[in-house]
Amino acid sequence: MSRIDETLDFVPVRVAILTVSDTRQLVDDKSGQTLVGRIAAAGHHIADRQIVTDDRAKIVECLQRWCADSSVDVVISTGGTGLTGRDVTVEAHRDVYEKEIDAFGTVFTIVSMQKIGTSAVQSRATAGVAQGTYLFALPGSPGACKDAWDEILCKQLDFRHRPCNFVEIMPRLDEHLRRK
Repeated sequence: MSRIDETLDFVPVRVAILTVSDTRQLVDDKSGQTLVGRIAAAGHHIADRQIVTDDRAKIVECLQRWCADSSVDVVISTGGTGLTGRDVTVEAHRDVYEKEIDAFGTVFTIVSMQKIGTSAVQSRATAGVAQGTYLFALPGSPGACKDAWDEILCKQLDFRHRPCNFVEIMPRLDEHLRRK
């Protein structure tokens, strides 16, 4: 079963937070603030925080900029993962991914089912890797952000988490780029 190995040192990661919304600003961005609070409380660093509109090209540009930035290890976006015509965050993420983390959406659905029942089928939460950076796309509700962080990300972004975690393989995410 999963556990925290207290004999290991905690390794903080640098997380950029992207809120995708046509209506939100930093002062009323509850989902983004939920993530900021939980990430900081866990001991990680907030590398940047932005809000962009539901525009696929703008989302892609922001994700690519952060993936190219060596001061960002992880990007978490919130919003735009639903089924409406304006929901393009998942497509933007997939435009950027080199590899998709397929099981993330499945695990998120399992967590969501325990909280909101069959309404969980409406989420298209996704995750992937690009340029050695992890990218996670979460729904835009504070509850979904809380659930994703508390049940999945806080564990997988903790180097001490066993049997394995995302942080321990971070140095190898872009190893294919270093081969001759």
